[in-house]
Amino acid sequence: MTIERSLGRPAAETDTDIAIVGGGLSGTLAACILGRAGYRVTLIDRHRVVPQEFRVERINGDQIEKLHRLRLLGTLSAAATVFDEVANMHKGRMLDRTYGRHYGFFYNKLVSAMRATLPETVSFVVGQVSGVQTGPTHQRIAILGQDEITARLLVLATGMGDILHRDLGISHRSLSERRSLAFGFNLRPVGAKNFRHAALTYHGASDGIDHLNLFPVPGTTRANLFAFRNPRDPWVKLLREHPKDALTATFPSLVESFGDFEIVGQVESWLTDITIAENCRQDGVVLIGDAYQTSCPATGAGVSRLLTDVERLCTVYIPQWMTEASIDRAKVTAYYGDPEKLQIDALSLQLADYRRNLVTNTDLSWHLRRQFHFARRRAVHAIETLSPALATKLHHFAGSHPKLAT
Repeated sequence: MTIERSLGRPAAETDTDIAIVGGGLSGTLAACILGRAGYRVTLIDRHRVVPQEFRVERINGDQIEKLHRLRLLGTLSAAATVFDEVANMHKGRMLDRTYGRHYGFFYNKLVSAMRATLPETVSFVVGQVSGVQTGPTHQRIAILGQDEITARLLVLATGMGDILHRDLGISHRSLSERRSLAFGFNLRPVGAKNFRHAALTYHGASDGIDHLNLFPVPGTTRANLFAFRNPRDPWVKLLREHPKDALTATFPSLVESFGDFEIVGQVESWLTDITIAENCRQDGVVLIGDAYQTSCPATGAGVSRLLTDVERLCTVYIPQWMTEASIDRAKVTAYYGDPEKLQIDALSLQLADYRRNLVTNTDLSWHLRRQFHFARRRAVHAIETLSPALATKLHHFAGSHPKLAT
């Protein structure tokens, strides 16, 4: 996909066309796309070097397709490890195998690689934004110890906790009382050169434990564990202090199926509340990614949401806005009402609710759903061994119904 800057109307007298606050994945991707299109972009972040943070570490499916359309997949590929098969387990038994392209990576390495490809039209400013003044034609961004920057459009890619949201009167409404926990850590094999599977997903789907992903990243094997439990739960403390003991107790036959392992380094954690921004339809400023709506990490929908935000904003709305004299509330509202954005935002919330109920709800109806969930997968796997063509049709059907595919 190629977009070009429209020169139908001269740019307003500002230092830059677009100021992006937040140099994480969403902000950096937006800067890459807009800079390549010829816009003057200023990307502002507190960190010159991307710190090691536990965020998204694996992509697949539609996320790969979106990155390919945006001509960003090559950069990701160079910073990631590719794998095409995942073994799946449940209750100590092999469940099935799933196939498809996946990329595993460290978040900071990926963002650093993306930053390295920023075009010359993008200025990278290291600093902390201390305040903003917004309006339909000019946005003023104050940076501690530096000169003020003016822009025609301000893009906030700052996550949900940034103080700038409060300065603008933007609040975040909680949509989920049950918190989602994610853990990340590295493993290496003991007594063997390699593990028995390149990637393995061990499904819990009960007792507050959703699933454990084991997959390759450059230089090591990475583990992502997702749960719906109170952060003060004794199990959480055991996982942090004695991770191998917690894993072998929670996931029977893990060592026998995957291979003996040891944990390298610390267990990182990420606590997520599902929230959505309110009072964000304002002149001259727009939110993307987690700054607008957070996603449940267990569903994997967060990256799809982020990429949809970036793609629709940078390839559809900003090219329109930059031909106009002002970017008022009505124009910004059109972005938040974009059908593709609305669809993925709603799906993300539905999947979060579904995963939480599947893992934690003790009602009989959800108990039966859990039974059906895994019985169906075992049945499809059995069919696959007898009739691959029929199994392909079933996988296609499940893929068109995301709740069935998870």
